[in-house]
Amino acid sequence: MTENPQQNRPDSPGAASRGDDGRQSQLTKRGGGAPATRGRTTIADGVVEKIAGMAARDVVGVHAMGSGLSRTFGAVRDRVPGGKSVTRGVKAEVGESQTALDLEIVVDYGVAISEVARDVRENVIAAVERMTGLEVVEVNIAVSDVKLPDEDDDEDESESRVQ
Repeated sequence: MTENPQQNRPDSPGAASRGDDGRQSQLTKRGGGAPATRGRTTIADGVVEKIAGMAARDVVGVHAMGSGLSRTFGAVRDRVPGGKSVTRGVKAEVGESQTALDLEIVVDYGVAISEVARDVRENVIAAVERMTGLEVVEVNIAVSDVKLPDEDDDEDESESRVQ
């Protein structure tokens, strides 16, 4: 004798089934469908740029982000309360399920640039994919400068003409 196990699925969506105690219970949730299918999530380019900028700065050997000109403007912006820009040197292009990133970094003198670039790429990809769920299709890294040990950090700290 073969026994067929009783299935807990109703014959039609939204239909009720009768439990062992005789009460009727609803087997589907209100609104229909899984919550993940009820709407759309969009992520702005700036969000991905901030995540990537923070992840890139966490890598040992990265001295700064951005080109000389953007760092100069950034140094002025950083002095304004709340003006610090973590997106300096980062450009993101975000689609529905994928993103591509361009980073411009300044490395410390003496580090292996190829290793720093590899570490930045790995750290950025891991952070962006984990936090956003987007697939990172490419991370292009441009090394725009090397920070020498005897260079001043603030290029705009030259003597002011006005007091």
